[in-house]
Amino acid sequence: WLLLLLAASRPQWLGEAVALPESGRNLMLAIDVSGSMEQADLGAGQGTRLDVVKKVAGDFIQRRKGDRIALILFGSEAYLQTPFTFDRTTVNRLLQEAVIGIAGKQTAIGDAIGMALKKSPATDQEQVLILLTDGANSAGAVDPAKAAELAAQRGVRIHTIGVGGKPQAVRSLLGIRMVNPAQELDEEVLKGIAEKTGGDYFRADDLESLEDIYQQLDQLEPIQEGEIVVR
Repeated sequence: WLLLLLAASRPQWLGEAVALPESGRNLMLAIDVSGSMEQADLGAGQGTRLDVVKKVAGDFIQRRKGDRIALILFGSEAYLQTPFTFDRTTVNRLLQEAVIGIAGKQTAIGDAIGMALKKSPATDQEQVLILLTDGANSAGAVDPAKAAELAAQRGVRIHTIGVGGKPQAVRSLLGIRMVNPAQELDEEVLKGIAEKTGGDYFRADDLESLEDIYQQLDQLEPIQEGEIVVR
């Protein structure tokens, strides 16, 4: 009976306290997985736009030691792929598993921001959203400008990234004509979102420029020294 009572009390052996890095920042990544992300115009042999984003954003996630990171994927709808976590490896793995069209073929920029606000905890901690898209708002129930206003009121800073290849000359039956792969990109809306929330807008037209953007974001949102102690 004594052994049964001891087992029922569920005794635990606690090891030494462990210090985990913590920046005090909630960092959200909203990644466009709409149909247009299937285009391959960010460099020869680099794959689709989403392939390039996975590579560069994945490296960025792995560098963000101490941030609580959440991942949002959006197309015609927006959904939370991972809630806030210190587990950067899992966030990166789920990003790498994302497929084009999983959330629909259109682009709901406003809904993506709305999802970020919905899942963002009410806290005094720093809240940052990095939103990447290659299109214009063509779906969803939330207007991007209104969503940006709500984000500013909540103290959520939004950095926006527009992706799409450079204009290029294409030979056709009628001769050579210029084609702009990024003609659907609504830069004015993305600039407005960033400006209203105190963030920055960036334009990426190839792998190298996207890598440079995420390096700049590392400087704009530096890792802050700090730690929490757990047992």
